[in-house]
Amino acid sequence: MRADAQRNAVKLREAAADLFQERGLQVSLKEIARRAGVSHGTLYNLFGSREALIDEVIADLAATRLSAAAARALASEDAWAGFAGYLTEVCELQATDPALGDVLTRRFPDASRLMAVCDNSYAATEAIIARAHQDGSLRPDFTASDLLFFLASHAPLARATAATGSDAWRRQITFMLDGLRAPTAVMVEVAALSPEEINRLLIQES
Repeated sequence: MRADAQRNAVKLREAAADLFQERGLQVSLKEIARRAGVSHGTLYNLFGSREALIDEVIADLAATRLSAAAARALASEDAWAGFAGYLTEVCELQATDPALGDVLTRRFPDASRLMAVCDNSYAATEAIIARAHQDGSLRPDFTASDLLFFLASHAPLARATAATGSDAWRRQITFMLDGLRAPTAVMVEVAALSPEEINRLLIQES
């Protein structure tokens, strides 16, 4: 890659990182190019697609933050505290970090590195939930797919609420957690959607 192309790529990565975290992963590519001070065509010549740019800029950041949240949950001696802390931390990322909020909705299936991060996060979520099932603190019919469904529906409202300067989204987390405690659970007869079904729904809505 020529020196001028390398400089442009660096400027585009920096501009994309800033705008993705300010506004989410669907921010206009033309706006990214403008902030970087290059043409729209240069962006496409260097990266080819939004998904490629997302993989370059966001995948490692998402992996670091999501894996750290999961590690804290799995390290907790109290399985329920670990689960509740993980749910709260992920929801806080949705409220305060638009890019991470979009990551968790899996709306960019062609961003292969990012999807690998999501797969790893889902596997960690299954392990966190399994611990809480094993000690009897989490209702037994709650699955990782249920959490994915909740996070997908929670993301836009959490972001909108946080943008007003309010932490009201935390109320919903408290209500959610109270309803998930095993001693108060009433079993649900409706089957959970599979991860694949949820992903298809999210892609259709994006």
